[in-house]
Amino acid sequence: MSDQRLMQLIDTAIKREEEAFDFYMGILGKINEDHVIETIEEIAEEEKKHKAFLVKYRDEQWSPKNLKMSDVTYYKIAEYQEEPEIKSNMKSEDVYLVASHRELRSYNFYTELAGLHPDSEVKELLLKMANEELRHKEKMEYLYANTAFPQTDGG
Repeated sequence: MSDQRLMQLIDTAIKREEEAFDFYMGILGKINEDHVIETIEEIAEEEKKHKAFLVKYRDEQWSPKNLKMSDVTYYKIAEYQEEPEIKSNMKSEDVYLVASHRELRSYNFYTELAGLHPDSEVKELLLKMANEELRHKEKMEYLYANTAFPQTDGG
């Protein structure tokens, strides 16, 4: 892959991370529950960190080895639940489900890009970024499941 093509790819990934941050910051005004606001702010900060990593990678200060792969549980909740509409006074479970869908799209983006590349540092980077998005999806789906289907005294 040419350096110019790689830089275009990294710039696209940076733009997607900026859009993710803006998306999360944009829905904050539609949420009334403090604990949900805090969670969404945490995810937005993660997106900022992803952007910072990509910028450093692009500027040749870091390599994919600086991004660790983590074990992720793939619940597939977003794949089987319809994405709710974003609106004012969203219920917390709807916020988490919207975020799950957003993270699924990001995961698919990085996975599909990785599939276009032979084994290389670029492919490794893209797969690690996909793993990060899947980790966010896992967190949002966990929160969705525990909010939408809370445990009762009956088991």
